[in-house]
This record gives sequence, structure tokens and C-alpha cells, in this order.
Amino acid sequence: MPQLPDDLDAVAVRTWCSLALEALGRERAEIDAINVYPIADGDTGTNLYLTVESAAAAVEAVFAAHETGTTAPATADAVRAMAHGALIGARGNSGTILAQLLRGMAGVLADGGDAAHLRLALTRAAAAARQAVAHPVEGTVLTVATAAAEAAQGDEPELRAVVRAAYEGARAALARTPEQLAVLGRAGVVDAGGRGLVAVLGALVEAVTGQAPARGPRAGSGKAAAPLDGGSVVGLPVGGVPVPAGGALVEGPLDCPEDVGGGGPAFEVIYLLEARDEQVDRLRTRLDALGDSLVVVGGDGLWHVHVHVDDAGAAVEAGVEAGRPYRIRITHFATESGHDVRVQAEPAQRAVVVVVPGDGLAGLCTEAGATTVIARPGEPPASGELVEAIRRAHAREVVLLPNDAALRHTAAAAAEQARTEGVRVALVPTRAAVQGIAALAVHEPDRGFDEDVVAMTAAAGATRYAELAVAERQSWTMAGICQAGDILGLIDGDVAVIGADVPATARTVLDRMLAAGGELVTLVLGEDVPDALADALEEHVREGYLAVDTVVYRGGHQRAPLLIGIE
Repeated sequence: MPQLPDDLDAVAVRTWCSLALEALGRERAEIDAINVYPIADGDTGTNLYLTVESAAAAVEAVFAAHETGTTAPATADAVRAMAHGALIGARGNSGTILAQLLRGMAGVLADGGDAAHLRLALTRAAAAARQAVAHPVEGTVLTVATAAAEAAQGDEPELRAVVRAAYEGARAALARTPEQLAVLGRAGVVDAGGRGLVAVLGALVEAVTGQAPARGPRAGSGKAAAPLDGGSVVGLPVGGVPVPAGGALVEGPLDCPEDVGGGGPAFEVIYLLEARDEQVDRLRTRLDALGDSLVVVGGDGLWHVHVHVDDAGAAVEAGVEAGRPYRIRITHFATESGHDVRVQAEPAQRAVVVVVPGDGLAGLCTEAGATTVIARPGEPPASGELVEAIRRAHAREVVLLPNDAALRHTAAAAAEQARTEGVRVALVPTRAAVQGIAALAVHEPDRGFDEDVVAMTAAAGATRYAELAVAERQSWTMAGICQAGDILGLIDGDVAVIGADVPATARTVLDRMLAAGGELVTLVLGEDVPDALADALEEHVREGYLAVDTVVYRGGHQRAPLLIGIE
């Protein structure tokens, strides 16, 4: 049996993140189903899962950096990574608030993880979350966070007792949310965000005590669980708060027209923002005037902005005036029957989901009808992001193209998750963007699914791929020793050429690949690569290989200055 921590050290934080992700994975669908506030859009569980997935990935990255060492990372490094990961990966209103809660805790836990520090961390977290929300509402995750902090207070010296008290306080507060927020009472459900927070705190209990908290009626109540509306209990979600019949088992968002309708904002706008504190203060004021559900979290120059507005462009422009917004996501809401829900059209028969390394290829693949996920340099997509893209494709059948060998397991997990939701998913194991382009070029949605997948797989497999990269340090490679700054030509994932500049290295790589034959060369240029290079390489191919055609695409901001495909 593993030794239980006396305080929240880095290993305990890692375990907490892992257990929280598992808990939200189990409860995601039910939390989505009871999501009625502030918008009945049925995605709170998914947003919380994706937020924690990003936090957990950041913590794992810290541990990966210490793999060669003999000691675990410092607690401060782990909790700060957790908070930063949650901040950059936060989704929706609930995920943004959770990111601020974790940030508030990290600011204290970086100095110590004993009982006293945890009590202070929970208090700071609850206060920080309330400050981040423009107009706090009781009966939400904010209420649950405050109750957890208050229940943890006292002079109890044991960490285990503090985490249990915080969990029980949160669970009791969650059960009371329908009494505080009318929209929840009428729907007969507890607050979805609060329920997600209870799951996260339950994972903390398990990480510290080694035992998962009880899921039955609230400890010490002396009463059996009772449905919130007097109906029959059909399930006990995490935290032991019952969901009445018609609550947890519904397939989509619940209707609560009196509270979430009435022509609410048309768009959800989310972005990361690099800006100074004084600029963010002015941004809050401007966005508050534009819409509602405003949450701005972060600090130290990096912020996560979430708001519901009618004018999405104005919300983004406000961010541009404040600093540098990026990772901008805009989701459209449609008014239907007097309340706001996400647009739900009839599912398409088939769709293709493609991971691409830059904005340029994203535009190309979108024009071809694919749903895209951008893998930015150093930020590979998580499985939750791929699952979200599959859902966004809204099709009965989906072909998934990961375009990176390192994403094989991530893509397989996403495909498996989507299959449990009734989507037929085929994973074509493309290892490079040029293989994905080749597969997408032969995609025909009108033919049989299996036949289409076979054709796309064959096209990808027949495409050899290469890329140019800049060596970051001296290293041994299959082509010899490289120095920092050398240009590396990787063919099928292995270093085959070491050169001094991009043009000469690219020509050498092309010659080696075309020596084995080929009919079409695909060149994908990075953001800073001049058009003159493409012209020169086209001429090189034309003069040396008469029967070979060349196509050129702009990849935008991507890791490699040049990608090459040979078909």
C-alpha cells in the first residue's frame, strides 16, 4: 500500500489531478445533463473535464522533466504547473472558474501543503473565484467553493481531516443549491459546476487519505437520500446528491425558459490574453457592458477571458485593445422556443477530423470539409480536445487523422470515448500532416464507410514524409553529430541530413526521397519561410524529375519551417 502523504507534496498533487480527471470522466455525461445555468447548453461536465485534463498534462510535464533525477519535483513547481495548465486549457464558464480556484490554491500551496496551508488555500481560492466573476450568483459553484473553505476552518492539525471537512462542506452546500437558485429548483437538479467541484474535492480526499469518499447520503444526516422534487431517485451522482427522475437521464440540455431565455446573448467568446493588470481592469468594465457571464481569471501578464455577448467581434476587439488575445474560441447560441440552446442540426452521415500543425493547413482542410484541431508548437492536443472536435463534427461516422505519431495513443483514447457516445470512428494512423492531406484528397463521403477508410489509409500509407527542423543542441543522430543551429532533414521521422541552411538541406532531402520514385511533391511552408524558397524547390524538382508535379501550401505558424510529402 503506498504511503499516504502528511502534506500535499508534488506526488500528491499529481495523484490528485489524475484522480480528478478520472472522476470527471466518469461523471461528465451526467454533469452535462443537469447543466441549466447560466446557459442550458449541456457542456459543463465536458468543460470541467477538459480543464482538468490540461492541468494534469501540465503536472505530468513537470514530472517528465525530472525523470532523470533522483527526487520528485518541488511542490511549488507542481501546483504552479497545475494552475497554469488549468488556465490555458480552461473551457466554458465552469472551467474558467475552476481554473481560478486552482490558481488561488496554488498561490498558498506553493509555500506549504500542511493542514494550515490547505485551509488558507481553500479560503484564498473561494475569494479569488468570486473576484473573477463580474456578478457572483449564489447557488452556483462559487457557493460550493465558499462552503468548502468555511467547513475546513478550525485548528485541526491533520491534513486528512481538513480535506474531508472541505469535501463534506461542499457536498452539503451542493445539496442546497436548488433552494438558492430558482432555475435549479424548477429543473429539480443541483448546480452542475458545483457538482463538478465536489468531484474534484472528492479526488483530493482520495489522494490524501487513500480512500474514495462515500457517494451515498451525506454523512451524519441520518436520512436517506431524497429526490429534490419529491420524485423517485434514479441515480446518485458524485457527492451523494440525488438527481430526480428526468434529470440525470435526459439526453440534452434542460429547459428553464424563465431564467435562461428571453433572448440572451448569441455568442460565447473565450480567449487567452497577454496584458498588463491595469489594461485588464478596463477590459472587465468594457466586456461587462457588452454582455453577461463575464469571468476574467489569471494574473502575471496572462489571463483567461470568458463572456457571453451578442457582438462577438466587439468582445475580441476589446481584447486587442487590452493586449494580445489568442486561442480565440467563439461559440454561437441560437434562440429557440424562448431559451438559449446550442444549434442542433441533424447529424451528417460522415465527417473527417484532422489535426494540423498550423493555421494555414487548418484553412485548407476546412475548405475541404474537415473539422480541424490545431496542434500549436509545444502544445499537442489532449484526448478531450479531440473528442470535442468529433462532437463538433456532428456526424454518425468520423474518420480521425492525428497526423503525428506521438498522438497515436491520444487519438485512440479519443476515438474510444466517441464510440461510447454512439459515433462510429475510424482512426487512420497518419504520422504527418502531408499524409493527412493525401488522405483527405481521396475522401469520398458518398461511398461506403469501410471503403472510404481503406482508400484514405492507402493514400496516407503511400505518402512518404519529411520535415526540416533546427537543432536546439549538440546531439548524436542517425546522420552523425549535429550542432545547435544546424538544419536537420528528417525523413519518415529519422534524421537523414544535417545541413547549414534550409534551401540546401531541402534540396538534399528531396533528392534522397525522389531517388525512390514519386509522382507528386507536396511542400508546406512555415510562417517565416519566403515564397522564393518554394519557387526554387519547384524549379529543382522540375529540372531534375520531369514527370513529377509540385504543389505548395502555406502552413502558417507551425513548428517546422518546411514539411515535404512524396506520393
